[in-house]
Amino acid sequence: MLKVENLTKEFTGTCAVKNLSFSVEEGKIFGLLGPNGAGKTTTIRTILNIIKPTSGKISYNIRKPDDNFFNRIGYLPEERGLYKKSKVMDVILYLAEIKGMNTSDAKSKAAVWIEKLGLENMPQKKLEELSKGNQQKVQFITAVIHDPDLIILDEPFSGFDPINQQIIKDEILSFAQSGKIVILSTHQMETAEKLCTDILLLNKGEEVCSGALNDIKKKFGSNSVKVEYNGDGTALNSLPEVIHIDNYSNSAEVQLKEEILPQEFLRKIISLVEVKYYSVIEPSLNKIFIDLIKQSSN
Repeated sequence: MLKVENLTKEFTGTCAVKNLSFSVEEGKIFGLLGPNGAGKTTTIRTILNIIKPTSGKISYNIRKPDDNFFNRIGYLPEERGLYKKSKVMDVILYLAEIKGMNTSDAKSKAAVWIEKLGLENMPQKKLEELSKGNQQKVQFITAVIHDPDLIILDEPFSGFDPINQQIIKDEILSFAQSGKIVILSTHQMETAEKLCTDILLLNKGEEVCSGALNDIKKKFGSNSVKVEYNGDGTALNSLPEVIHIDNYSNSAEVQLKEEILPQEFLRKIISLVEVKYYSVIEPSLNKIFIDLIKQSSN
């Protein structure tokens, strides 16, 4: 388990992170989320020992991080930091050997990842000759080739089309399934919602919300349903059970009064319209994110 306790990082005249605490267990994908300037990158760089905290501590399996721990981290930064004039394979092998791999193992693992990510024709090309998406694939390989126990991914889907996004999503899920700790920082709330089991939402260096994603969605959910129907949906607008309704073409999203059970509302509306589909709506992580950031910024 990775544990961060009362982490504070101050720069001259600025508190980038204030009294932040969280933990991540093996086999979990943890979403570190927040708007630009929230303190996500500062938190990540402190975990990586790139910068020192002003106060607080970080531990891994109850121990203070040492050189062995840092060699067991895989880090994909948001900005590309590869050697653009160098060849793809040379960069992968160089960074793998920095993480303690011998050349033979590094070549073997590199070949597997190159095939897996569809870079078979590119090992001898210079990085600057690759598309942004393929450069991101190379950087992803360098982050995970040494089979790290803790994987920190900062905007890993940058530059990818939907097909390659899905490939990387599948790999991230496989890391968690194999018992690794994964910390994911992204602005793509829909992706975070699909991948993360737990999240921490930051704003202005402070925690806004944290916990299991399912629990958070229940906490911030409203009593709302989605209805798809045939017929005249305007009849739904004036029902006394309704607080607010968004009508679309043959569908509606309806916020019900707190005391109204969704099944009771369904029984009522089937006499008004032909119901094709009916479901209780959970709030999206994107909506929770926007609402909470607005509240914390006021």
